[in-house]
This record gives sequence, C-alpha cells and structure tokens, in this order.
Amino acid sequence: MRVPEHETEAQWSPSREVGDFLRRFREQIAQRWADATLFRTVFTVSRDEAVEACKVVIDALSVVAASERIEDIEAPGFAVVREQLGRMSASHVRMGRTPAQIANEVAALRVPVTELLAAESRDLPTERVQRTTLALTVLMGTLRLAVMETTLTEGEELIDRQRQQLLEFATPVIKLWDGIVAVPLIGTLDSARSQVVMESLLEAVVAQQARFAILDITGVPTVDTLVAQHLMKTVAAARLMGAECIVSGIRPAIAQTIVHLGIDLGSVVTRATLADALAFTLQRQGTGAAVGVSAEVDPT
Repeated sequence: MRVPEHETEAQWSPSREVGDFLRRFREQIAQRWADATLFRTVFTVSRDEAVEACKVVIDALSVVAASERIEDIEAPGFAVVREQLGRMSASHVRMGRTPAQIANEVAALRVPVTELLAAESRDLPTERVQRTTLALTVLMGTLRLAVMETTLTEGEELIDRQRQQLLEFATPVIKLWDGIVAVPLIGTLDSARSQVVMESLLEAVVAQQARFAILDITGVPTVDTLVAQHLMKTVAAARLMGAECIVSGIRPAIAQTIVHLGIDLGSVVTRATLADALAFTLQRQGTGAAVGVSAEVDPT
C-alpha cells in the first residue's frame, strides 16, 4: 500500500488506509470470513450467501474507517452492521449460544484480516504498518462492541417473548359450556400476568360469545389489595364486553384476608369452588336442571 500521489504524508490517515484496504480486498476478506464460525453456523445451506453477507459487513466497516470514526459505536456505518449481524446474533441466541461465545466468534474475524493486511504491507515502513494495524484492531474492537450490544438486546427481547409465551400458557381460557368460559389461575397474579389474563379472557368472551366468565383463584396462594384490584378490573372489563364475571375459589383463609384488608368485593359474584360457580352460571342460563345441577343453588 502506497500513499496516493495527491495525498502528502501529513495528510495520510491510518483509518482511511484501513478503509481503502477493506474496499480493495473485499472479495478476499469475504471468502475468509465465510468459513468463520460466526457466519458458517448461520448460513449452513449456501456458502455464497455467507460470502454476500460478509461483503455487506466489510462495506459498512470501510465506510466507518473512511469517516475516521473507528472508535464510535454510533458511527453511521455501524447501523448496517447492526442490521446484518443483528439477524445473525438472533439466530445464534435462538440456538442457545451465549453472548461470550458470540463475542469470541466476532473477535476471531480480526485474525484473517490482520494477516492479509500484514502480507500486503510488508514493503511499507514499520511505523506506518503498526499504525494501520492498530487502526484495524480498534475498528474490529468497535465492531465487537456493536455486535455485543445487538446480541444483548436480542437476548432481552427473546427473554421477554418467552416470558410472554409462558404467561399465556399459564393462563388458559377453558370453555366449560355454551356461553360459559373459565380461567383457572395458578400462582402469583402480578400486573403483567393480570394484563394477559384480561386480554385472554376478553378475547375468549368475544370468540365464544360467552355470557358468563369464571375466574377461579383456587391456585392463587394469597390475595392482597393489588390482586383484588386486578380481579376487579378484569371483572369490570368483562362486564363492558357483555359478560357476567364470577370469582370462584374463595377459600376460608382468603376470605379472612379479604375481610381483614377491608377489600370490597360486594359488587362481584363469588363462589367457594369452580363447581359452585359453574352450577350458578348454568342456573342463570336456565340449563341447570337439564344437566342435573341441584335446584338449591342460589340463583342470585
């Protein structure tokens, strides 16, 4: 690599030198990177596809180097890197690879580029080669930071999606009878889960054209003011959708807690068990006798 005739030694920049190097040796670098673990584990079917992905990253890095912002993770060129490698990081995260493993795979990309730079710079002054190599090392280090940032963000989003899926799986809506649906709640009822309960219940009310919705809290260990508020909001939302909501599973301990806390559930129909709640709703629908439900169940 020689200094261009129009550029003096004083104007020479190691960052721009790296950018020029990346542009000129784009194909060679892409061919070497395509066999690296970071790309090989994602593009398992077509190596040509891996090479093209490598070229996208190399082009972006050359833009960053030309701008002389090799230490700036917010440099415009890194936006393309985040988009390309972000999709790859997502694939790695879904495969169960840790952020540390991904970081090591990104770090491994520096070796073939540095070797190629050294081979092409052997006729240049030692100091210049050292400065150019340092600039390349800094650039690759910033690349690693950009990928790690994207990987961690993707990991957090994956965890959030899995948490949401678990909440949905843990909050099934069951059709008990025509016009009657139930949500058996198990475990702690916090704000996030309460929102899922409400959304799932309202969707079921619409889909099943339900007139009655039963919230069974037999599996809820404790009922405090916050849980009661969540229940009241769900009951109110169901009413707005045209369904009457019944809360079942009021055990003696929970009843005492509700009284002790001064929580007013006077406007909510409650029953001791899910069976009692189902009998109540069947009686209200006028189908209780047809299925053998005791006439002694209070219809109010």
